[in-house]
Amino acid sequence: MHHCENALFSFGENVFNDKVMQERLPGAAYKKLMATINEGEALDETIADVVANTMKDWAMEKGATHFTHWFQPLTGITAEKHEAFLKPLGFGKAIFEFSGKELKQGEPDASSFPSGGLRATFEARGYTAWDCTSPAFLRDDGDGMTLCIPTAFYSYTGEALDKKTPLLRSMQAISAQALRVLKILGNTTATRVVATVGPEQEYFLVDRDYYEQRLDLILSGRTLFGAPPPKGQELEDQYFGSIRDRINSYMRDVDGELWKIGVSARTKHNEVAPAQYEIAVIYETTNIATDHNQLVMDTLKRVALRHDLVCLLHEKPFAGINGSGKHNNWSLSSNDGQNLLEPGQTPHDNLQFLIFLMAVLAAVDRYASVLRASAASAGNDHRLGANEAPPAIISAFLGDQLTEILTGIEKGVFKPAKGIGELNMNVSTLPKLPKDSTDRNRTSPFAFTGNKFEFRMVASNQSVAGPNVVLNTIVATTLDEIATELEKADAKKLPKAIEDVLVRLIKKHKRIIFNGNNYSEAWLKEAEKRGLPNVKTTPEALQAYIAKETFRIFEKFSVLSRKELESRYEIYQEVYAKHVNIESQTMLQMANKQYIPAVSSFLQEQVVLLDSLQAAGLKNPGVKGIVDKLNNGLKAIYDKTAKLEKATLLAQAVEHADKRALAFMGKVVPAMNELRVAVDAMENITSSDYWPVPSYAEMLFLS
Repeated sequence: MHHCENALFSFGENVFNDKVMQERLPGAAYKKLMATINEGEALDETIADVVANTMKDWAMEKGATHFTHWFQPLTGITAEKHEAFLKPLGFGKAIFEFSGKELKQGEPDASSFPSGGLRATFEARGYTAWDCTSPAFLRDDGDGMTLCIPTAFYSYTGEALDKKTPLLRSMQAISAQALRVLKILGNTTATRVVATVGPEQEYFLVDRDYYEQRLDLILSGRTLFGAPPPKGQELEDQYFGSIRDRINSYMRDVDGELWKIGVSARTKHNEVAPAQYEIAVIYETTNIATDHNQLVMDTLKRVALRHDLVCLLHEKPFAGINGSGKHNNWSLSSNDGQNLLEPGQTPHDNLQFLIFLMAVLAAVDRYASVLRASAASAGNDHRLGANEAPPAIISAFLGDQLTEILTGIEKGVFKPAKGIGELNMNVSTLPKLPKDSTDRNRTSPFAFTGNKFEFRMVASNQSVAGPNVVLNTIVATTLDEIATELEKADAKKLPKAIEDVLVRLIKKHKRIIFNGNNYSEAWLKEAEKRGLPNVKTTPEALQAYIAKETFRIFEKFSVLSRKELESRYEIYQEVYAKHVNIESQTMLQMANKQYIPAVSSFLQEQVVLLDSLQAAGLKNPGVKGIVDKLNNGLKAIYDKTAKLEKATLLAQAVEHADKRALAFMGKVVPAMNELRVAVDAMENITSSDYWPVPSYAEMLFLS
């Protein structure tokens, strides 16, 4: 394990990166491969054998004996099938070999992964295809190295069965449309535009011993029961606080593991809730950032076990305190070195910035529903709108300066906003600090933060691929429309045409801009007046995937076909229902096997105490009160358990996935909440000697 003092020497040591390829590949093969990776040119398949052999030699020198096509099916996690480099020759002999065909293509069982009706159980053939734009890497599995080759996954009939394929398609779409706009604006050097992302990953850590005593954490990832502790996060003493030794040791190990596989983990700190933390990485192309975030989540979980901890990536593992999200910091960069969302010193007359800014805002306003759907999950429903995360309403924060500039442009006036200036703290030993052009709004779901947009709705345990597929596609749509309009303009009239486009877009889409408190009741009312959708639950939000306009734009840019969109709608509805069903079944088991026996035993003890007091002629209203509360509470648990069991059985019997999801949302979730209230009330009056699981106070403050 490399720690901080020498970790820089190990960065990327287990990655088949540009440095390794340049040193080991023949010059012609290296040049052809780089043309595909850097410029998006078609892959020259004639180089596959030489790349495969070089990759195998490098991997084996580092101790690898197996390789795997590492892919991301619609389960939301990664998948892999390990194959040995070993090739038997007969007569007890063998050689180590890895062919170009094995590098380019694998064949997992497509019927065993979610397909939403695209594949039947008897239609098993599927393919994985090498994605050379994301570097292969070696993963240390504890007892040896495995060569992991990032791949796309699709069916025998060509439909995408994964997260990566539509992401790569969407990156092509936004690059093509952004280049059209750049060309109109006079850029003759850019040949490619890439969407870049820097995800911030939040997570909780709990002691492994406590975790293993909680069936709800083991099976659902969150506590389905639990009375609030006397102290939560109200003292605001956790956020950016001193990192405890045990946690810091864990974080150092995580950094070391990630650096070796080329993941540029840079920032780590305590988050707002007790036992909550964050890790952030440096910006990368969306494809690589997505792969790396999957590796971050996997590494967080694997390394935690070494420290007798368990990493919780659920959006709301504990009620009553903040949940976890994944802030998706998104921008656009051209291969001639420009950030297309960089305002510069004079944003009021930076036409390139203004055009791309308004393209994003128009896309977010017009396609808010499908953007909301991209962050929808059973877990995220507990987080969104809970005064710790954005509400289910999509709005965009720009800050006062940019809002003032757009207000002026709407009136036909391109003028600078009021100066920002410096911060002077009136302490001679402190430096004067230049103020940023915008404040930060942590309540906004889609906030402009200097030269990027931060999409804060994304769920902590989900792949960032889905939200970025949607972002890339909807922005490609508005860029396409802008380019089509401006391409018709005469060169002499182009400045006026650009101004007209900006004015029209601002007037039409300014309703999406909100710089205030997104948590407030006043904003909910104001958003309704503006006509902004507020879709609070996953089964309702997912409807956006099968809207006619969604079909139109995703098919236009060949990101997802109608069949592929319908399959995802089916899968995500089914996943929602399955998650709630697992939670419901877990609650029923815990209620019947743990909480009812615990409360019954303590009640029996108190009844015996009360009887003995009464037999001695002593009166104790306190004991009588406890007995009554326990008896009433136990009855409530029995009643709510029966209600939940009935609701679950009825929901399970619903035939179609979307209707079944609605049944679980509308009937089962409320019944789960009622049972939780009944059990949690008993935790507060039952002796800890009888309570069968660790408390919130233990898990949050003693881990």
